Amino acid sequence: MFYHLLYPLSDWFPLFNLFKYITFRTFYGSLMAFLLVYFLMPPFINYMKKKQFGQIVREEGPVHHKVKTGTPTMGGVIIIIAVTLSILLWCNLSNPFVWLSLFALLGFGAIGFVDDYLKIKRGKNLGLKAREKLLYQIILSSLFYVFLFKLVGLNTTLNLPFFKKIVIDLGILYLFFTIIVLLGSSNAVNLTDGLDGLAIVPFVVVAGVYLVFAYASGHYKFANYLFIPYIPYAGELAVVCGILGGAGLGFLWYNSHPAEIFMGDVGSLGLGGIMGAIAIMVKQELMLLVAGAVFVAEALSVILQVGYFKLTGGKRIFKMAPLHHHFELLGWKENKVVVRFWIISVLCGIIALSTLKIR
Repeated sequence: MFYHLLYPLSDWFPLFNLFKYITFRTFYGSLMAFLLVYFLMPPFINYMKKKQFGQIVREEGPVHHKVKTGTPTMGGVIIIIAVTLSILLWCNLSNPFVWLSLFALLGFGAIGFVDDYLKIKRGKNLGLKAREKLLYQIILSSLFYVFLFKLVGLNTTLNLPFFKKIVIDLGILYLFFTIIVLLGSSNAVNLTDGLDGLAIVPFVVVAGVYLVFAYASGHYKFANYLFIPYIPYAGELAVVCGILGGAGLGFLWYNSHPAEIFMGDVGSLGLGGIMGAIAIMVKQELMLLVAGAVFVAEALSVILQVGYFKLTGGKRIFKMAPLHHHFELLGWKENKVVVRFWIISVLCGIIALSTLKIR
């Protein structure tokens, strides 16, 4: 909104020319998102405590997690509000990618909100059934595909990291690939969100990585120099990524150990959904496997554990899945698990950025 209201006034007030620049709007959009979360979260925490809307810890989880029972949840509501307001104020609203980002954030966040609300009302983690949640996610992912490829006109090619000219056109199969990316990213963040601060820092790292990719992809000279696809609308996604990073840091202020609030499914599904959507829009879908390696490892640990358990009639690969619980049961303190996962996430982010030159 600032772009549309203030930039046209730059002929009379040269200072307003700053609103033309993606970098300026990225910096101040991220700052606004951080401040919104920082100031809105305390009254939200108090409200959730008053209503006794607290986290319900799984019975099969680690015993020492029982102390987290009753900690306010659904902090993702504030994250989504802060991100949405910041995007509406700092982004170029004529850019279709901005609206598609909001569609993914609000759509997947809505599924998580319903799931969280039902868990709180019904108790005993009785939220949406797995097949219901999966169906809603598939519908949203399919709509995202239609809007992006049929209305915006983005191509259906797949670019491989580390390679300059290997491009695969998936055609109609890109619909199924889109569903896989969005379901995978949203549910992977959801599975990772099991310890204080564990999910939000890797998310901020991924947002930072895609900020760079979005900015480079939307700049014709940078894209050609780095051998990445040039996507005219993609530059504005750098502002969106900056806002996501700022909101994530604001949430970490209250989610760091010992957590005062959890993001809930509304936050993890919403953030995971927009993360996958941005990866698709900048044509760096497979880069999620590198930049978001922590999320991938967490999701794979669950898939492998469940599959192996069924195939062997009760045997396990890990002491407990997702992966962070395995390390807890090995004797690692919660903080140690979290910080070491953060370190791995930062290193994976660096590797992801290095692929801009390793092609």
